[in-house]
Amino acid sequence: MGDMANNSVSYSGVKHSLKEANHDGDFGITLAELRALMELRSTDALRKIQESYGDVYGICTRLKTSPNEGLSGNPADIERREAVFGKNFIPPKKPKTFLQLVWEALQDVTLIILEIAAIVSLGLSFYQPPEGDNAGDLLPADGILIQGNDLKIDESSLTGESDHVKKSLDKDPLLLSGTHVMEGSGRMVVTAVGINSQTGIIFTLLGAGGEEEEKKDEKKKEKKNKKQDGAIENRNKAKAQDGAAMEMQPLKSEEGGDGDEKDKKKANLPKKEKSVLQGKLTKLAVQIGKAGLLMSAITVIILVLYFVIDTFWVQKRPWLAECTPIYIQYFVKFFIIGVTVLVVAVPEGLPLAVTISLAYSVKKMMKDNNLVRHLDACETMGNATAICSDKTGTLTMNRMTVVQAYINEKHYKKVPEPEAVPPNILSYLVTGISVNCAYTSKILPPEKEGGLPRHVGNKTECALLGLLLDLKRDYQDVRNEIPEEALYKVYTFNSVRKSMSTVLKNSDGSYRIFSKGASEIILKKCFKILSANGEAKVFRPRDRDDIVKTVIEPMASEGLRTICLAFRDFPAGEPEPEWDNENDIVTGLTCIAVVGIEDPVRPEVPDAIKKCQRAGITVRMVTGDNINTARAIATKCGILHPGEDFLCLEGKDFNRRIRNEKGEIEQERIDKIWPKLRVLARSSPTDKHTLVKGIIDSTVSEQRQVVAVTGDGTNDGPALKKADVGFAMGIAGTDVAKEASDIILTDDNFTSIVKAVMWGRNVYDSISKFLQFQLTVNVVAVIVAFTGACITQDSPLKAVQMLWVNLIMDTLASLALATEPPTESLLLRKPYGRNKPLISRTMMKNILGHAFYQLVVVFTLLFAGEKFFDIDSGRNAPLHAPPSEHYTIVFNTFVLMQLFNEINARKIHGERNVFEGIFNNAIFCTIVLGTFVVQIIIVQFGGKPFSCSELSIEQWLWSIFLGMGTLLWGQLISTIPTSRLKFLKEAGHGTQKEEIPEEELAEDVEEIDHAERELRRGQILWFRGLNRIQTQIRVVNAFRSSLYEGLEKPESRSSIHNFMTHPEFRIEDSEPHIPLIDDTDAEDDAPTKRNSSPPPSPNKNNNAVDSGVYLTIDMNKSATSSSPGSPLHSLETSL
Repeated sequence: MGDMANNSVSYSGVKHSLKEANHDGDFGITLAELRALMELRSTDALRKIQESYGDVYGICTRLKTSPNEGLSGNPADIERREAVFGKNFIPPKKPKTFLQLVWEALQDVTLIILEIAAIVSLGLSFYQPPEGDNAGDLLPADGILIQGNDLKIDESSLTGESDHVKKSLDKDPLLLSGTHVMEGSGRMVVTAVGINSQTGIIFTLLGAGGEEEEKKDEKKKEKKNKKQDGAIENRNKAKAQDGAAMEMQPLKSEEGGDGDEKDKKKANLPKKEKSVLQGKLTKLAVQIGKAGLLMSAITVIILVLYFVIDTFWVQKRPWLAECTPIYIQYFVKFFIIGVTVLVVAVPEGLPLAVTISLAYSVKKMMKDNNLVRHLDACETMGNATAICSDKTGTLTMNRMTVVQAYINEKHYKKVPEPEAVPPNILSYLVTGISVNCAYTSKILPPEKEGGLPRHVGNKTECALLGLLLDLKRDYQDVRNEIPEEALYKVYTFNSVRKSMSTVLKNSDGSYRIFSKGASEIILKKCFKILSANGEAKVFRPRDRDDIVKTVIEPMASEGLRTICLAFRDFPAGEPEPEWDNENDIVTGLTCIAVVGIEDPVRPEVPDAIKKCQRAGITVRMVTGDNINTARAIATKCGILHPGEDFLCLEGKDFNRRIRNEKGEIEQERIDKIWPKLRVLARSSPTDKHTLVKGIIDSTVSEQRQVVAVTGDGTNDGPALKKADVGFAMGIAGTDVAKEASDIILTDDNFTSIVKAVMWGRNVYDSISKFLQFQLTVNVVAVIVAFTGACITQDSPLKAVQMLWVNLIMDTLASLALATEPPTESLLLRKPYGRNKPLISRTMMKNILGHAFYQLVVVFTLLFAGEKFFDIDSGRNAPLHAPPSEHYTIVFNTFVLMQLFNEINARKIHGERNVFEGIFNNAIFCTIVLGTFVVQIIIVQFGGKPFSCSELSIEQWLWSIFLGMGTLLWGQLISTIPTSRLKFLKEAGHGTQKEEIPEEELAEDVEEIDHAERELRRGQILWFRGLNRIQTQIRVVNAFRSSLYEGLEKPESRSSIHNFMTHPEFRIEDSEPHIPLIDDTDAEDDAPTKRNSSPPPSPNKNNNAVDSGVYLTIDMNKSATSSSPGSPLHSLETSL
């Protein structure tokens, strides 16, 4: 129970006036009934209250509470109520423990291979051989109004509608948690708290309140077991036989058999769906790992065989027992070489590179006003092909501003200078606006230095007050002179009169009335107008028509809201007017000015949208505003260009086009609209979700669209959740919207989204740069180790040296290349798309080209180096020989080639200038210089532990010269056109997401195993084969009985999209569904005709959505034909 004072709501423990004995029995109303009641809106809710409970006092009686005093505060009573109705607390989502995070990290394929290698090496190490802010107060719970005074609620956080909703006992008594009291006061009876409130229900759907969901799952299983009978089982079998239905079935099916199967899968599959980049990297890492494993195994086998054949066959030595430890030492050495080859081959730096790149990007994105909640959203944003953006606050400044004015018979396209306006007109303007705006509307200084002034109160009035500030006048001086209590009479603004008037009584006994309102209404009441010299002149109907044509219509066509300002004087000598007769008072006015108000486009937005379009990203505006304003703003932003063939639709028109005669959404209908759609006006959050889902599920374009969405309201939650990347507004956004999002825009600005695109693409390029560098080192190191071992029975690069090379090419390189800052050039190319391989043909050319150069240099030094430098050969050295200069030169040159090749790896698209922007990345420069210094220390002072011998200055200069050769060689490679090299192949194709039906991957459900998917495909094909034979038999029978049976209405068949007409989250049968379609929308209210009626729903005003939610229950709504016996069924299944 709560009391709501003006702009304040206090919920305190209130006393109970009923006798305690009343609480002995059960409550006369259940939790489910209360939830069902709170789902309804306005007149439907009122009707339900009257039919079921009489009035709100009837509900109070059933709840055993006093409408005046509330609860008694008795602890036992409170405890009992908490047990029945729940606590006013929404449990947060359970965070993962540190050990769970560690365990998940250890599941990485490359780490598993390295863990095995580490265990083997550790085992060998034990072997010891002998010697050798919103305004207003928040409602914390759902309730029904008992008594109220001019109570107005801002429900925008739940419905997305910015207009305040008037609450009254006779029209709309329902009050919802999460909404704000804006005006008036009242008292309410609380009907739902915590997870049972409207905000709580949505939070639960978005993943909060884990415990409650577990309870629901248990209840759901019990219900399934009770409900399951023969008919349902038969239906399930029939459904399973239908291959297409089996592929497209939503995950949270209401049917028993299907649900059990899903539960088993849930238990078996511990991993979530991987992001696009993770999928590609995992696949590539596994491929490289397998190749490395094969090479290391072959290396060990060749070394062992060569040793055995050479020792016991060629040299004919007998196996002596006392020599066994020495032989074992050789075998251990061969095995260590094999493990070294494996470790060098496995790209263990890949997970590190991804993590570093994402973590670095996320930290830097914070400075660009992007607060990233999910790491992979950063990378996904780089592949975005479509952005569905809100208008207010994102593309516009969310502050109404006067931008044009018609004053002293002149049309100013921008606010005039004060000197251009005659003094007496300026005086009327200042006084009229200051007193004839609510005194609660004001403009306050900015919160942050350099920020914009804050608008408090009515947005239109703030725009007019802002006009005075632009005219260098202060409205507060006038208000100080004429305080609110000195106003003689105020006719407040309402939707009927569409105007506001204020009467002032002058000291001489005369009266002056100031009026403002919609220009077409006020101008009709004007008989005079202030002319250019400031004098009033006659204003005839012809003059009014001229102003409408030359001023008001041009303003309206630009999306401006036009307001007319006027006044009237009542002389002192006349009898006092009858103030209650407003129509006689507000007439015969003199027009002061007409102003055009708009929410101006953010100055940086048009340029940002142009960058998006150049980068291959389509920007669509989805707004609740009217279509003319939306079209005007879209044109100013650059979303629409004059003469282009693009669609601007209203929500109703959009819904009519995408639904069939049954009211069901069809994917093929959406596919005809979305490619050309640029503006969706007067849209509900449901329309936004439908559009996003339709674009994502579409198959008309070559690549699956990657969609980013912005949202700020609670009802935007489903769309934000469905989108590949959901952007919530940090300032205007509700908690639910933020919870559902992937990235929060801390400044609510569209340009921040463009920054997110740049960072996303930069992550992708950084990984590719690292891969190009690492794979070059991999190829060279593995071939050198393998060839050297096979020819000389020893690896030219020793185990410790290999590990140093590994450190350079993995940890340090990933840090250096993954921290490259993004550049504007990233926005000059199209998105890579989901199927684009990580390693392009240009990168493959660079990898193989540089590997060739390095192998030639290393093998030349290995087999002819001793002659060139005139030193002893290091080949065929005995088991414990000291380090040789020869092999040290090979190692040193190899490392320096990698170091200079790291600079080459900074460019992956064939650019020639590899040094461009190198000094912008301090980390890169530090790592390259640091590695060079450490290399000098290792070679000169490493000695035996690093198998190194000191080198002379001349030998060092040769090593540096050969290392720098990679830069010159890189220039040679870039001159060769990639198109000429037909033999080059791409690598790193990810598992295509299209292979996995979207519905099989719910929010917290795991990626389907490849083998299982193959098995599932086999089952589907088998079922389809059987199904086709059965169908063909039925077709023959159908044609026998009636030639046209089943073909009368081919267009009436359901489409695959039927399974997608509702968000993934859903509440069980026993719980009411959230109405997502606006009740005032008559077109959506009409009940849709169904072949069979859906289960009863408390949501009576929302049949269209209900029918969508229950589509999976009725056999007639399978993904193919509406009847398995239909001749169309065979055609569709084969398709």
